[in-house]
Formats: sequence, C-alpha cells, structure tokens
Amino acid sequence: MDKEVKNKIEYMIACISEFADRYGLSSRQAFSYLYFYKGIAFLDNSYEAEHQFSIEDAVDDVTDYCKRQGGALA
Repeated sequence: MDKEVKNKIEYMIACISEFADRYGLSSRQAFSYLYFYKGIAFLDNSYEAEHQFSIEDAVDDVTDYCKRQGGALA
C-alpha cells in the first residue's frame, strides 16, 4: 500500500475515534454519522490541509461541516 494512502487511512481512523470519544458514540455510530452527513468525504477531500492541524481541530472542523449538512451533534 502506498505510504500516503496508509497515512490518510490512519488519520481518518484517528479522527473517527476522537469524534466518537467526544460525543460518547461507538466507532460504528461515529462512522455512520460522519458518512451520512458527508464528514468522511470532508476528511478525505480536505486531508492535505486538515492533517497539518491537531486531531481536535479536525474534529471541530468535521463537526461544523456535518452541522451545515444537517447533522445535530455539536
């Protein structure tokens, strides 16, 4: 597997895990929420910028993005 792809996958897993912890969700629930409200796509598409910030900042950003897409967690 390409190193960049591996890094992106690990980053996305870390973001999902931190999102789950922040909102008291299981990893599966967090993934489902992020997938439904396009947060997974956001993390994928904005990886180049977002991975330069902390995971906490990325969770803030993906939470805001999902909220704009109709999500209710905040």
